Amino acid sequence: MGYRVRCRSYLAFLAVTVSLSVASADQSIDDREQSVCGWLMERTAFALWSSAAGQPNPEAWKSVPGTEPVTHKTRDDRLLHGYKIAAGDVTGPTTGFILFAQGNAMLADHLLAILKSFAQPGLDVFVYDYRGYGQSEGKRRLKAIVSDYREIFDALSARSPGNQKYLYGISFGGLVLLKVIGGGASFDKAVVDSTPSRVSHLGCPEEYDPVGNLPADGSKLLVIGGAKDRVVKAAEQAELQSTAASRGARVVMSDEFAHPFMDRDLSTRRNRENLVKSFFFSQ
Repeated sequence: MGYRVRCRSYLAFLAVTVSLSVASADQSIDDREQSVCGWLMERTAFALWSSAAGQPNPEAWKSVPGTEPVTHKTRDDRLLHGYKIAAGDVTGPTTGFILFAQGNAMLADHLLAILKSFAQPGLDVFVYDYRGYGQSEGKRRLKAIVSDYREIFDALSARSPGNQKYLYGISFGGLVLLKVIGGGASFDKAVVDSTPSRVSHLGCPEEYDPVGNLPADGSKLLVIGGAKDRVVKAAEQAELQSTAASRGARVVMSDEFAHPFMDRDLSTRRNRENLVKSFFFSQ
């Protein structure tokens, strides 16, 4: 299946109408695998996205120097699979991490070669298959995926207290990480690329709207968008960008950018990559 399809954003919600939503009476409110965006709609949408993501390649990491498989066991006993990418053979002290959250039709092993360039001496990159995707266990649910990434962030932070904690989310991943931030996570810098402002109009609770989870102080945040994005249109990102800018975030809306990792021109891809690197690594 084509890379463009695999990168499809969670605005595929639009392909599964809100009218399909029905109440779920058999789930506990404490169950993180309960549906929050409509019982049938959420299940159907995530089934489509995970199918579009394709099959995992458990051997892909072997071709990316400095990469190794990692796992995280969640509090509700689901095993999530992912990867740690280090800066080659560097053996110095760990100075921090970048936690990456991908689009909702992507698998972690698809991204290893791309994310390798973000691994700096002492600064490791982590990416996980979402719950129910690839090799990760559990049911594919929005509430669960957000909870999982908060757990992972907290676990990584506990291993290296005082070190740099960076977040990088694209498309659906931006929603996930902004919900982590909105939940009070203490981070050093975060990049959100091509994430829509709201999902509540699709039947999800307002608490998952990215714009509602922006920090009051946006100075540690970079928000990126592209006028050529055909997955998350510019108008769908506008409220998030304007609100972030009003709170001190750096906002870049490029006339040349398409959806992340879908820029056709190599120089445009590199410009986008360098924009993120400059934000993370410049003092």
